[in-house]
Amino acid sequence: MSLQTLLEETRAGASKRIPEEALAVMRAADEELVAKGVGQNALKVGDTLPDATFTSATGDTVQMSNLLANGPLIINFYRGGWCPYCNFELKAYQDILGDITALGAQLVAVTPEKPDNSLSTTEKNALTFPVLTDNENAFAKALGIAFELPKPLQELYGKFGMDLPGLNAGSGWSLPIPATFVVDANGKIVLADVDVNYTRRLEPSDALTALKASVAA
Repeated sequence: MSLQTLLEETRAGASKRIPEEALAVMRAADEELVAKGVGQNALKVGDTLPDATFTSATGDTVQMSNLLANGPLIINFYRGGWCPYCNFELKAYQDILGDITALGAQLVAVTPEKPDNSLSTTEKNALTFPVLTDNENAFAKALGIAFELPKPLQELYGKFGMDLPGLNAGSGWSLPIPATFVVDANGKIVLADVDVNYTRRLEPSDALTALKASVAA
């Protein structure tokens, strides 16, 4: 089963479980983000990745430039361990990790969540690649993929018990658009997938194809 098929089944199941009033708030929020053009100014293919500093799930400081010094990267942004779509995506990338490392590349996931929470996500999904905390959502902002949840959605998430300001490392209600970037060893973006619809994700196999083409070039 493809990742997107799995996500579509998840969305269909959620639509049956979630009350219609809540779904209406979520749909309105999605429409608001699209109307505002969220993500339209994101970095694209050919752009150079800015440097950034992260905190690993075990509390270590990680520099983007140091990661790139070891070769190409696949960078996957996810909203948090509370997001089922993100968890399925992370597991799908774990499944092709061997193919990525065989090409001399690395896979990293980036989240606004605090290290303790990203560690929980790592353990829950049995991830063996780095999960990095983007403090204050700074890297996502530099890439043009950060956005603030609309107020009605903040209130709804609060009712669901999802305290994002408490879960996140200084970013409050700011989240990254779920996005995937494939970057060569020089920091140039060779694939950029940015979709404000969080139920749609790039197939990991497509990221792998872009990586293979970049390595072979």
